[in-house]
Amino acid sequence: MTQAATTAFIDRSHWGRIEVTGADRLRFLHNQSTNDFQQLSPGQGCDTVFVTSTARTLDLASACVGEESVSLMVSPGMATELINWMDRYIFFADQVTLRDQTDNTFALTLLGPDADGLLTQLGVPLPEAAPCSHIQTNLPLAPETALQIVRGTGLAIPGYTLIGPKAQGETLQKWLVERDIACLTAPQWEALRIRQGRPMPGQELTDKDNPLEAGLWQAVSFDKGCYIGQETITRLNTYQGVKKQLWGFKLGQVVTAPVPISLDGTQVGTLTSVTTDDDGIWGLGYLRTKAGGAGLTVTIENTTAHVVELPFTSRGYLDS
Repeated sequence: MTQAATTAFIDRSHWGRIEVTGADRLRFLHNQSTNDFQQLSPGQGCDTVFVTSTARTLDLASACVGEESVSLMVSPGMATELINWMDRYIFFADQVTLRDQTDNTFALTLLGPDADGLLTQLGVPLPEAAPCSHIQTNLPLAPETALQIVRGTGLAIPGYTLIGPKAQGETLQKWLVERDIACLTAPQWEALRIRQGRPMPGQELTDKDNPLEAGLWQAVSFDKGCYIGQETITRLNTYQGVKKQLWGFKLGQVVTAPVPISLDGTQVGTLTSVTTDDDGIWGLGYLRTKAGGAGLTVTIENTTAHVVELPFTSRGYLDS
């Protein structure tokens, strides 16, 4: 499976899930990340980026606003780090509580053209069409089990992420396998996310990168008020100062990332991730904006690579 031509599922239970409660939860998240939480109502959601005071990336999170809480799905291994980071900004009068729910819940992502039909077979309703919209319902396979259905896959591929009590995760997986729905392996997911352009902490999201460089413009609000890192991000947008961009690369042979990217003998970027699938060898990395973009041919170690577009990324003023 490369670009989700068939329907499949992936167990993402190892991804972090943080529950944010308290009367100040929306204001708090609004002030701590890049997107506009104060415009969201229960049942809605958004992608948002947690950044440092200098707008360096920590993680990309998917947020779902509920009646009494906000749930955040974050990258594997990042829940504790983000909770500790956010906790530093909770002051005495703030009514905000952070709980790590990763070990208490499962998360299965269903992606591909038949995802809607499978949920209909399962007997659950579908959320609204907007990204990150979600509903709470009961799992018909275990009627006493509460199930959250979120529109989104973490990629630019249609589908849903289903979250519920950990004990019922195997029941739902068994139901999918009985209907011949393939379970993606970790390497298959990695190939998908690299070809899609989904950045990950430690690879494309580091203390050297900002959300605009990472192609995460869709997760940034330029109309909201102050938040951590806002001054730097606003300046980059206003003065068109994005000096590098995340691109895809089709390589002639396998290399080991990270590795420099060269053009006419000069380093113009860094390859951050590499994968192989049935269609070839693919990479993800940063390229200087002035060097060019899709269609460019560059050198990476002893092979050539062609720069390709990424479905997941957006580029703001760079697209115009």
